[in-house]
Amino acid sequence: MPLKVIESLLPKPIKAADFDDLLLHQRPMFDVRAPIEFDRGAFPNVVNLPLMSDDEREQIGTCYKQQGQTAAIDLGHQLVHGTTKSNRVKKWLDFVNEHPDAVLYCFRGGLRSKLSQQWLADAGIGIPFLEGGYKALRMHLITRLDQLVEEIPAFVLSGRTGTGKTEILPLFDRTIDLEGIAKHRGSSFGKYIEEQPSQINFENNLAITLMQRRRTNNEPIIYEDESRLVGCRLLPLSLQAKLKSSPIMVLTDDFDARVERIFDEYVVKAIEAWKHEMVSPEDAFLAFGDSLLQSLHRIKKRLGSESHAHLVKLLELALNQQSEQKYLDLHKDWIAYLLIHYYDPMYDYQLSLKQDRVVMQGNSSELVHWYKTNNTLHT
Repeated sequence: MPLKVIESLLPKPIKAADFDDLLLHQRPMFDVRAPIEFDRGAFPNVVNLPLMSDDEREQIGTCYKQQGQTAAIDLGHQLVHGTTKSNRVKKWLDFVNEHPDAVLYCFRGGLRSKLSQQWLADAGIGIPFLEGGYKALRMHLITRLDQLVEEIPAFVLSGRTGTGKTEILPLFDRTIDLEGIAKHRGSSFGKYIEEQPSQINFENNLAITLMQRRRTNNEPIIYEDESRLVGCRLLPLSLQAKLKSSPIMVLTDDFDARVERIFDEYVVKAIEAWKHEMVSPEDAFLAFGDSLLQSLHRIKKRLGSESHAHLVKLLELALNQQSEQKYLDLHKDWIAYLLIHYYDPMYDYQLSLKQDRVVMQGNSSELVHWYKTNNTLHT
């Protein structure tokens, strides 16, 4: 049996003052919390290598409440020993061998972190843990997010649905793709097949992206115009306020081009995505049609019963023709109707309330040219 390493000889914990550097350099980390804790929220590129399973954690928690810390620690050693312990330590060792500069953390940087660090040291590997654990790093990111939103100037890229706002974001020097981070296109029809990240993970990823932008300079960041929610993910209050007060650039495009763009994104590409997801083409078709009908149902109250019924009829006609003739163009009918009777009136009304903040309006090339040549963007 290896001798227990004296605590003073173990690597010192990583303190809050070094958290920015840790995240910006993407130092490898593994999380020894139970899977149920990890699923609620974690940090980008972190691997969950738990000290305890969900069931073991629950048993120990119950013991702690009923009998106290000493009994809970004793139970933990009973549950995680022998082959179980060896297998878990081996996973940690494999990770550290692949990432020699690795860091571990638990929830508060307490007993679980120290025990995991000690077991690794007993196996001949010394790595640090986060002081304060997940909770400290999470609170650090919340604080930094609000600080950076406030510090870094912003511009809002607005425009009617289908103008291609997300497409032109990469043409600007400094942007943050909120929809990409949230894994949702923002509209009622914008749900991806894959699930959105948890609210905590959305905020963590956003904070780290802001830190990366701030590291280079303090020039304005361009955000796509979003409501308070991107799908089911809530924008931080500080960012909501920023988007409501920053100058606006309005992207324009003609109606037919907008219909084609939405058709390509929400029909053509969506069908292909469902084909990759489902076992058979028939299942993919049914899942695709159901997702569109569900999207319509979500906005039924705002559409009104008459418009909703008409749109359902148009959509069903398109789906029937798609099924029978493999012809997709009828989908453009419900898309056009939805733009004319729902999205455009809603957008035009909202823009009229913030017209005083509009600094530029034009097509994609005009906006990009103005951004790159107008010095007021870089003050």
